[in-house]
Amino acid sequence: MYIKVKVHAGEKKNILKEKASDSFEVWVKAPAERGLANEAVRTLLAEHLDIEAKKLHLIKGATSPAKIYEIKQ
Repeated sequence: MYIKVKVHAGEKKNILKEKASDSFEVWVKAPAERGLANEAVRTLLAEHLDIEAKKLHLIKGATSPAKIYEIKQ
């Protein structure tokens, strides 16, 4: 299953808003450098979806605000 995510890095709070079952908008405190924001997004998504973070893999958008994650079984 693929999940589309729009990320806003360097914000004041960590917020996750579900737009559809496979689409999210996420605001994270972590800056968009050295993969810190990507890891923060992965952690928030895993908590929200009630899965282990290691099952979420970033497929596309490592350096872009528009990302696609895949849930591995």
